[in-house]
Amino acid sequence: MAWPYEFLTQRPYSVTKPEQHRLFDEPAPWEADEAEQVLVATVVFPTGAPREYDYAVPAALAEAVQIGRRVRVPLGRSDRAAIAWCVGVEFRSSGGRRLKEVREVVDTRGLLSPAMLRLSRWMADYYLCEWGQVLEAIVPASVRDQSGTRLMTLLAVPTKVAARLAELKLPKKQLQILRALAASPEPLTPTQLAHLAHSTTGPITTLRRKGLIEAHTERLRYLEPVEAPIAAEADHTLNADQQRALTAIREALDSGLHSTVLLHGITGSGKTEVYIQAIQHVVSFGRQAIVLVPEISLTPQTRQRFRARFGRVAVLHSHLSDAERHWHWERIARGEIDVVVGARSAIFAPVPQLGLIVLDEEHESSFKQATAPRYHARDVALRRAADERVPLVLGSATPSLETWQRACQGEYRLVELPGRALERPLPDVLTVDLRHDTAPAGRAGAISRQLLMAMQGALNEGGQVILLLNRRGFSTHIQCPACGEVVRCPHCAIALTHHRHARVALCHYCDYEMPPPMECPACHAPGILYRGLGTQRLEDEVRVRFPDHACLRMDTDTMQEHGSHERALAAFREGQVKILMGTQMIAKGLDFPNVTLVGVINADTALHLPDFRAAERTFQLIVQVAGRTGRGDRGGRVIVQTFNPDHPAVRAAVRHDYAAFAEHELPIRESLGYPPFGAMARLVVRGPVEAVANQFAEHLAERLRQALAASEVDARLLGPAPAPIAKLRGKYRFQLQLQSADAGRLHQALVEATTGLKPPDHVQWIVDIDPLEML
Repeated sequence: MAWPYEFLTQRPYSVTKPEQHRLFDEPAPWEADEAEQVLVATVVFPTGAPREYDYAVPAALAEAVQIGRRVRVPLGRSDRAAIAWCVGVEFRSSGGRRLKEVREVVDTRGLLSPAMLRLSRWMADYYLCEWGQVLEAIVPASVRDQSGTRLMTLLAVPTKVAARLAELKLPKKQLQILRALAASPEPLTPTQLAHLAHSTTGPITTLRRKGLIEAHTERLRYLEPVEAPIAAEADHTLNADQQRALTAIREALDSGLHSTVLLHGITGSGKTEVYIQAIQHVVSFGRQAIVLVPEISLTPQTRQRFRARFGRVAVLHSHLSDAERHWHWERIARGEIDVVVGARSAIFAPVPQLGLIVLDEEHESSFKQATAPRYHARDVALRRAADERVPLVLGSATPSLETWQRACQGEYRLVELPGRALERPLPDVLTVDLRHDTAPAGRAGAISRQLLMAMQGALNEGGQVILLLNRRGFSTHIQCPACGEVVRCPHCAIALTHHRHARVALCHYCDYEMPPPMECPACHAPGILYRGLGTQRLEDEVRVRFPDHACLRMDTDTMQEHGSHERALAAFREGQVKILMGTQMIAKGLDFPNVTLVGVINADTALHLPDFRAAERTFQLIVQVAGRTGRGDRGGRVIVQTFNPDHPAVRAAVRHDYAAFAEHELPIRESLGYPPFGAMARLVVRGPVEAVANQFAEHLAERLRQALAASEVDARLLGPAPAPIAKLRGKYRFQLQLQSADAGRLHQALVEATTGLKPPDHVQWIVDIDPLEML
């Protein structure tokens, strides 16, 4: 959140009023008064047709056409049917010209509330994308397609037929069917009626032909997910720090105004219990809360804790089936849910009476959407909370420096939880300098001598172990020892990763795969080497060294099946698994009291990436995974393996000292004008021909320079230059980077430079406001 607080919460919906496309010419001023008043629907299209268009609403559809519903309209010279979102309806002078008419209303109810429509318009303006594209992101495809429902025929007995039922002369079977249907309190499908009357559907069809049964079609849910009951749980007693935090949040709730509270609590300090008791206060006056968590792996645990206290809880995340997502969305919209728990997109949950938004682990990069619209859930939550006048609570042991700086400046209220719940101490952290480590018995591996001994001790005492390695696969690269050639993806400028179990060399960006080579593809020398550590190699090493202890790997490769996260974490929680290893999905938020040891296999995996946030991410990851231990009565230890034990981020993480890290890092950011001391935007141009893509990037840079000069904004423009990953999925990539302390003028210059920008064929460009991904 590099842009100033006021720019996010008080900025007008549009920087410049967009030109509205009309399908008729404007009338002369003297003709306007005499023109006929017609009902006009303003619509936006999801793709292909930018901005807004006007259509006349025929009298037959006047009641059905409403803001927030989709309509089918003729588009272009061919008048092809296209679906669009209705964003405005008003009577307006036609100017004596003829508008094209709305052909059909797609939705039987509005899919967007006025508040969500305002939010979507703000997102389109702020993130410089099309309004219709934002609307498609806000309303899930499963809701638009009504997944889990079918168009069914429903039968009923007309009132005039039911009144003379006793007088009808019908065959016995038909009369039996008619009586059964008349006695039903609700309409029945033909199948239901046949089953109830112990008949086939033939007599039912005959009765419909005679006009004795009337039919209508209605879309009904055919799949109703069943949730297992869960035992209720009483409130936990809060310590003094937790009670102080709860009081601060309740004051914000009772004020009836928007405010943002940063709950800075060390790992294990009991932030979730504070959230729960604050939400109980919200629910007590008939409102609902949204709780966002960063990882899918956290969603089941968080949801279980909330269900044990509230009962009426819905979950929204990407591993739901379409039918499940639609079912949850409907219950939320009807007001049947008190708490919505979910990942990034849950910020768009259609709660009718929003009372509070909570972002747990607010620093997490997974809250940023990687594709258009490239929104950050934290900024969208801030905007939605401000618009609906409700508090926003941001919680983290390692807040982003942007959030921390705002709290220090007084824009957010800072509430500290400096101690762990139940007064348990933070775990001791030991660093292992991998530059000087010697593997036991001369064997090279992922686990150092110190970590191996610590694991043996923890397991022998009945504890559990978590091992973090933020690299998938078996070997991170394949290299020829003779010529030094690294086997790379032909479509991307990155090395292929060896996945030994699947017997493939795989690109983690485009999914290109090939059989693992037995010789060098360049010089054909034998004896090619597989180097680097991935989670698969770590798993093999653990199984060899600890054959008597069950282990489990959690990464993208193993957690693809529906419900896999829940099953894996349940097995670890119940003690069936003693050693849990994986990528960053196991590093945050998980609460397992029996974990007495955490090992970080390589703390440097992200430390030297070409990204100004590299040190911050390394610090956060170490602190977060260290917090997974020492949560029970038995205490815990952390061992961090690193080649850079003296790096400031590593030293601060080992001491659990966030203030020291921020004190060191913030002056560096300020001297370079990086967030939180300036607004930032990144533009990426990509195309199949390197020279053409580069030429267009230069053209874009020139337009930006002109727009910046016209806006008189003091800005820094870097590039164009090849992106750190210069080729991706067959496209050459060039990037530009914009920085300025004046967010408003920088945004205005971006709008002016990119409006009407037409790239050459096969060349694409994107703009990313507040970028987190710099590769």
